[in-house]
Parts: sequence; C-alpha cells; structure tokens
Amino acid sequence: MTSAAINIISAKQTGDYRIRLRFDDQTEQEVDFRRFFAKSLHPDIQAYLEPSRFAAFRLEYGELIWGDYDLCFPVIDLYRNQIEHHSVLENAA
Repeated sequence: MTSAAINIISAKQTGDYRIRLRFDDQTEQEVDFRRFFAKSLHPDIQAYLEPSRFAAFRLEYGELIWGDYDLCFPVIDLYRNQIEHHSVLENAA
C-alpha cells in the first residue's frame, strides 16, 4: 500500500468563518472554523474570531496557515472536515 501526501491547492473564504478547500485529488470541503475557535480556552486561538485576523489565511506548501505558522491544522483533518476541539476537561469525563 502506498500513501500519497494530500495537499490543499486552493482556499476561498465563503462565510464569516468558513473556507472552501480544494485538494490535489479534486476533493472539496467547506470547513467551518467558528465552533473550534469559540470552544478553545486559549486566547491566542480565540483571537481568530476577529474577522480580519481569520481572513488573513494563506496556503503554503499545500497547507492552510495563519501568520508564521501561528495557527495551522493537519491537512488530513481538513480533508475529513474534522477539526473538533476537545478540551482537557471533556477528555477527563
């Protein structure tokens, strides 16, 4: 079995916290980041609820990033549209 790397080839903001991603195998996902940012307990992540900060994403080497890799997600999670945030408290229950 061979595993090929998955890369994002385009990203377009489609809503307040939504980005439509196209991958190199032509799969598309529309990912809503609002819940992830809102549930985070870390203020540096919650800061991306500021619309202009959220909109400052870019693609680099097939990855979706903000800042100097201040925020990025595993490409496979974006491909699967599974970016759920689980706090330490939720995992302890």
